[in-house]
Formats: sequence, C-alpha cells, structure tokens
Amino acid sequence: MNTFYNIPVIKQLDLESFEPNSLSYRWLQIVSNGIGQPIFIPVMIAKGKEEGPTLGLTAVVHGNELNGMSVIQKVFAELDLDKLSGTLVGVPVMNIPSILLNERRFLDGADLNRIMPGKKDGNRSQVYAHRIVNRIVKHFDYMLDLHTASFGRINSFYVRADLSSKIAYQLACIQNPQIILNAPPKDGTLRGAAADYGIDAITVEVGDPDRFQKGMIRSGLSGVFNTMAYLGMYETKIEQEEEKPIICKRSYWIYSNKGGIIQVHTKLTQKLKKGDHIATVRNVFGEVVKEYYAPEKGVVIGQSVNPVGQTGSRLIHLGIV
Repeated sequence: MNTFYNIPVIKQLDLESFEPNSLSYRWLQIVSNGIGQPIFIPVMIAKGKEEGPTLGLTAVVHGNELNGMSVIQKVFAELDLDKLSGTLVGVPVMNIPSILLNERRFLDGADLNRIMPGKKDGNRSQVYAHRIVNRIVKHFDYMLDLHTASFGRINSFYVRADLSSKIAYQLACIQNPQIILNAPPKDGTLRGAAADYGIDAITVEVGDPDRFQKGMIRSGLSGVFNTMAYLGMYETKIEQEEEKPIICKRSYWIYSNKGGIIQVHTKLTQKLKKGDHIATVRNVFGEVVKEYYAPEKGVVIGQSVNPVGQTGSRLIHLGIV
C-alpha cells in the first residue's frame, strides 16, 4: 500500500477492512490536479469493539470554514475506543483545493454545497462533489456536516435540519444550539445528498469563518459526543443546556437597496419586533442615506460585519419563529 507522510493512501473507503477497536488515518485519493498529481482527502476512522451504526463528521466543504475541522480533530483526540460501538468517520477537510487557497468556493467558482451530489462526468466541481458523496458519504448511517458563516458575516451556533424528520429533530436538539432552523434537504447541499441515500443528517453552523473560536469548538465537540450517546455508540451522558433552542420555521436574508458604509445594530440571537431598527447606511461623507427596520418579528441568526457594501449587500439573517 502506498503511503504519504507515513499514512496509507487509498482509492476507496472500505470500512469493513478496519479492525474492531482501532483508530486509523487514511489519505483518500479523490481527483488529480492539472499536472497529474493526486489530490488526497484526509479520513479518520475509529472502530469500536462492538457493532453499531456509522456516524460521519464532515467539515470544510467551504474552504474558509475552519471551526469544524478543529471539532473533528478534538473528537478523535478525546475518543476512548473502549467506550465506542460502531464506527466514527471524520473528514476534517472535504474541499482540499479551496482551503489551500483560502477560498470559500471551488476552483471553478462553484459552491460545492449547492451542487451536490454532483455529476460523474461533469465539470471540475461536479466531479469532485460526486466523488466525495459516492466515495465517502454513502457509507454513513448518520451525518453531522459542520459549517460556519461566510466571508464578512458571523453566525450564531445554530442547526439546519428537516424538522419533518423526528430523528433529524432529535439530532438537532442534542447539539444544544441557540437556534434550530427548519430546512428541507432538497437544496443541493451535502446534507440533501445524504438524505437521498437515506442518511439522517443535519448541518451544524459552528460560528464564524477564517478563525478558530474556542467556545464554538467546545459547543461542536459536545454536540458530537451527545450524538454518539444518543445513537448508542458511546458510553457517556448526554449534556443538556437549561435554555431551550429557538425553533424557526423559515428564514431569509434582509438586503440593502442602497450602497455605502453599513452599520448593523443588532446582535446574534437578538429577538426582534416588527419595526425594530436593524441597520444604517451612510455615504462616504458620513451622511445617512438609508435606515433599515425589521419587516416582521423574528430572531437574528446571522449578520454582516463587513462595513463596506454595494447595493444588494446582506444585512441580517432573520429567522421566523
């Protein structure tokens, strides 16, 4: 077997080939670059002594979303194999080309989390998406897909889940999020592709991009161990927060229709009433050109922190409770 940095290289993920009570790392060859060099995805496999479900942890589908990578690393560092049943698979970086360039989108400009499950004979991003779904994700029984906000924005600790699914709802609740957003899976996301395989999956939004946030990472870590306990995979107690999450039936972004210097006045998880002041836009001379107010009652899921915005810039992500 070939190795890279003393870690074996594989072309297919065969979970049956791993011994019980073992922790293994693999490089999974996924595509090749423009001069024929293979591009590898790191895969971490922990197998318990007893049979059980397979839980997949995925992160960095967008190249600037780093908190999830740290969550997965810490889960495997703290894992006690003697307490594990079933198989835990961690993929700390899904989008290798983009993390190396510090870019959110794939090399051809596509958002990988909007084109799943990709195409076998498609363009660069479509082939990459197709292979990570078919070579990795289809092996899971359950999946937590870890994300963050995008450039110039911040997020609360929240979960996207199809709340018509009782299992997805329970998986969402035991992450102890601040907010749970109902989000049907037919949306081109990795979570949606997993659902097509009958995999119960949720998206966990773990804070902000381009940084490691200790508090958010701790919350994500707790959610993973809670998930394993809930699935009967790990001998531990489920940690529950006293404060219940806010449940949102839908959400949308509020955009500016004037360009300029933007000041957003809200805070994450703030509950808004219709008419509450949410943002001010000024021109380069400092004159107020537009004030923005909440169009209806809701809660702030995420918001912009980039003060320079053209017409059509995002202001706040409003969840409707």
